[in-house]
Amino acid sequence: MASEEEAHSGGGDSLLTVVVALAANALIAAAKSLVAVMTGSASMVAEAAHSWSDTGNEVFLLVAEKKSAKPADEAHPLGHGREAYVWSMFAAFGLFMVGAVVSIGHGIQQLIGGHEGETSYLWAYVVLAIAFVLEGVSFLQALRQTRGAAGSVGLHPLRYVTATSNPTLRAVFAEDGAALIGVVLAALGIGLHQATGNAMYDALGSIAVGLLLAAVAMFLIGRNRDFLTGQAASPRVRDQALRALLAMDEVDHVTFLHLEYVGPGRLFLVAAVDLTGNPPEDQLATLMQTVESRLARRDMVERAVLTLSAPGEPSLEPSSSEESRPPRCLG
Repeated sequence: MASEEEAHSGGGDSLLTVVVALAANALIAAAKSLVAVMTGSASMVAEAAHSWSDTGNEVFLLVAEKKSAKPADEAHPLGHGREAYVWSMFAAFGLFMVGAVVSIGHGIQQLIGGHEGETSYLWAYVVLAIAFVLEGVSFLQALRQTRGAAGSVGLHPLRYVTATSNPTLRAVFAEDGAALIGVVLAALGIGLHQATGNAMYDALGSIAVGLLLAAVAMFLIGRNRDFLTGQAASPRVRDQALRALLAMDEVDHVTFLHLEYVGPGRLFLVAAVDLTGNPPEDQLATLMQTVESRLARRDMVERAVLTLSAPGEPSLEPSSSEESRPPRCLG
């Protein structure tokens, strides 16, 4: 499972990615809020709500990073890794409630009420331009981490973001990408309002930003739910785990293998194996514990539990064809 372990060795990178995003979003949110008050632009209100929700979300993601890193204890024998998905779920709900609902609601309100007053939007464009640069810096950090991890498993970065078990990286990448698109939508709405004198375009810009945030939030909520409800490892990871088991001198063949994510890049491994030779009964438990301990020392394995195969059960074989199948999740 070497390539998958390499893909998930960047815990420090995930923390840096979140800190960069938090700093950028806090500065942007304050500036957008000021300009929204100055101009009364629905699109700027939507962008301010977007940035404030992103700022709050980064705090949730920092909590996710800290809590999920706690080691296993008596109450949590499989570790605290799933905390990452819980707090990332909170962040996704925050993105939906604060960002999407406020943006869509305010846009509809302005669309119905209308607002045709003359306003200078110079500062709105200045702030949006600065926001685009700062969001771009944050996005480039997320993209750098994503490309490194995706390259180690031979996937396109977008495909990796969808599949990875790292919810922090997925959230920052998706939110920063949406932020860049949101800035463009807001600028377009304000520009069309100025060009036509019709505030409808500004309101539609706000609604468009809200719909974008809702789509991103639903995507993030769905993926976190998958991992909280017991996401199985991808065929690629399962094949690597099977090869690792069969490469052990003590293991003759494997008849059952279950791999379930219990945190970012952390797997619970259950397998039924037939041991090499015919060891006496009083040595079986010791041999099984030896193999379990060796498996648990691997970076991706949180815990390994082995049992003896039933007589006559067919042996599992690694399949190169499985590696070509699109993985639903990775380390």
